[in-house]
Amino acid sequence: MLTLTQDAAIPSLFAATHEDAYDATKKGFASWPKTKWSWGGELTERPDVFETKLHRGKTLFLNPDGARAADPLCRAALAQAESAADDGARLLRHLAAAGPSTVEDVKSELGLAAAALRKVREGLERDGAIVARGVAVEDSKGGHRHSSVLSRWDQVWRKPWKTTEDTALEELVVLGVRAAVLTHEDEVRNWFSWPVARQTIADLVAAGRLVHPVSGWLAAR
Repeated sequence: MLTLTQDAAIPSLFAATHEDAYDATKKGFASWPKTKWSWGGELTERPDVFETKLHRGKTLFLNPDGARAADPLCRAALAQAESAADDGARLLRHLAAAGPSTVEDVKSELGLAAAALRKVREGLERDGAIVARGVAVEDSKGGHRHSSVLSRWDQVWRKPWKTTEDTALEELVVLGVRAAVLTHEDEVRNWFSWPVARQTIADLVAAGRLVHPVSGWLAAR
């Protein structure tokens, strides 16, 4: 489990580069590493890496264990979103019929403006119903521009884990704490798109899966 930018105890890819930002006085892309900004995209080219927005709408890279843990939660979000009568449901039905599609194709097929599609995507990606993969698209001038291919969760992870959403969230918490090595309990509650109740953490401690090295702090066994 890995974030892109450093904002939690979960390890950060950009922090691991140990490289200065392009412009430390600015936010957004300018705050990314000066020459290693492309590492996130390169990491997602690996078949065992899944780029999600499950870190409350921000990038969270998962390995197969993490994807398995998130699966019941993402499938529940997918089912709920697909049952609605809105543009999100239209997008999901389109992806089910056409398969993973570029942003340009989706805008054309569904008649959605860029801003409208962006709003729909943000909600669906945050809950794991869809995932996006960055791609380079050729332009009319012989160069390229950056775009995304959108996929339903069940198109990128095809091994359903038959368990409850509560059990899935517990597993995700344990994996996150293990990645962090040591973290404050209050931070864990806000790591993911799904809030983690104090009782969930207490149950994991009681089960011996997490421990309190000192009061208020957590580590995984």
